Amino acid sequence: MAFDYSIIIPAYNEETWLPETLSVVKQAMAEQSLSGEVIVVDNNSTDATAEVAKQAGTYLVFEAFNQISRARNRGAGAAKGRYLVFVDADTHISPELLNTALSNLEGGHCCGGGARVAFDHLPSTAARYGLSLWNSLSRKLHLAAGCFVYIRRDAFEAVGGFSQAVYASEEIWLSRQARSWGRERGQEFCIIDNNPAISSGRKMEWFGPWQQTSLLLLVIFFPFFVRFRRLCSFWYRRPD
Repeated sequence: MAFDYSIIIPAYNEETWLPETLSVVKQAMAEQSLSGEVIVVDNNSTDATAEVAKQAGTYLVFEAFNQISRARNRGAGAAKGRYLVFVDADTHISPELLNTALSNLEGGHCCGGGARVAFDHLPSTAARYGLSLWNSLSRKLHLAAGCFVYIRRDAFEAVGGFSQAVYASEEIWLSRQARSWGRERGQEFCIIDNNPAISSGRKMEWFGPWQQTSLLLLVIFFPFFVRFRRLCSFWYRRPD
């Protein structure tokens, strides 16, 4: 069975966050006129992530290699939608955000895009400044945050999906490639500003905001360090 769109959720040890995310995603989908499916990619979890996804009635796939871009691509490979929407396991999307993304793709003027990011809580003023910096760069440079990316399937396939040569910032690379692909066809890479994707502020608690801001600037302006897994522990390591 074909669908109009597929929502792909990569998940590594997300048994705590995944149930609410799936509930919110399904609520957003219930208000859309287009048909959709939910795919959870278990990225070699050691907790009950797979069981949570099964109990929620999602289409579960498995990716053994623990790499974010591989998990995203694995989900895209299993998807049956002509539009692909990538949502992180700790991110909530509203019906309005999903509707705007799908409308942008249906309208033919956008090949893909992202959304302004908000956090469910921010532990410090520095964290607020860091988030504001990202949202400003996202709008100006047309870069999607990894927590919410939407794209036409043909555009995704044309640029080769998320780069598996990198261990982080794969959404930045995809944004740039999709933007170039779209420009040749008179389409934009559209960042949605009025309805944010609301992500967990947990990493702001795990790691300092200045560390995160420094990494953000490195990813955007000196991207080659993300080709080395040992330098990307921020994206894979969790506190004990």
